[in-house]
Amino acid sequence: MRAENDMRDLHAPGGHVPVMLERVLELLAPALAGPAPVVVDANLGLGGHAEALLAAHPSLHLIGIDRDPTAIERSTARLAPYAERTTLVRAVSDELTEVLAEAGRPRVDAVLFDLGVSSPQLDEAERGFAYSYDAPLDMRMDRDQELTAEVVVNTYSAAELIRILRDYGEERFAPRVARLIIKERGNEAITSTKRLAEIVRTAIPAATRRTGGNPAKRTFQALRIEVNAELTALERALPAALDALTLGGRVVVLAYHSLEDRLTKQVLAARTRETGPPGLPVPLPAHQPRFALLTRGAELPSEEEVARNPRAASARCRAAERIREAVDKE
Repeated sequence: MRAENDMRDLHAPGGHVPVMLERVLELLAPALAGPAPVVVDANLGLGGHAEALLAAHPSLHLIGIDRDPTAIERSTARLAPYAERTTLVRAVSDELTEVLAEAGRPRVDAVLFDLGVSSPQLDEAERGFAYSYDAPLDMRMDRDQELTAEVVVNTYSAAELIRILRDYGEERFAPRVARLIIKERGNEAITSTKRLAEIVRTAIPAATRRTGGNPAKRTFQALRIEVNAELTALERALPAALDALTLGGRVVVLAYHSLEDRLTKQVLAARTRETGPPGLPVPLPAHQPRFALLTRGAELPSEEEVARNPRAASARCRAAERIREAVDKE
């Protein structure tokens, strides 16, 4: 999950700090040293990272993207002092190429992905993201879309439920949870977070319930990812961001669960390795890597940061830099 707000003002909207802010600023700074740099914040949220970037780089133009109209509204107010240097767009991150084209900036110097669900979405009970509140089963980041968690829970087949629970929640008891959901919805539609959490708890063996936190955590994560097509968006958005980077441009990704981090690792690994036949004495230009990793594995937040901001605990940071332009007719 994303947790954010200005480190300089703990009383800023929401009362949280942007995750790994100092490290994000450090990683992106070399790419933003030019006379008129452009950065994309592909998951704008409350605008905590965006505000810090704009403050640190007086000539920077920031393009912020978020599908949640509430996020756009709040970050617009927060970034008002920088309004002449910001372009905020309500869109999904995988529309990045179209957003940049519309903004007249097809190439950019840096892109930040701060993945997952933001603090306001978690903390506002009516959004239905959290099992700690009793609320309608919603979980939509974009509340104009039709698919909700309630629709998934009450209409998906057993096979579909098992698939998303296994693939997106890494729930080893997916068949048990799916069977009980289908049984319970046959009696009465499942419409609240509290009832779903109770059903999941009942489905998980007692010995397992005693360890590993709330047993509903994995199911709620799976539903949220399905409702918002989060992994599908990242799978398209991250390559598009890499393609848009100028020479020396950088991408930073903050992931909050193993699925996001694994996908990020795979995409970056594919762009940072040679693709030519093995054994050649000199690598062919068309097959040399276009990017270099800036982080060794996934970097973690410091113990001090986690103590100050517990929601940062699951963060994993990866970054890469464009070191070569693409070669025609690869």
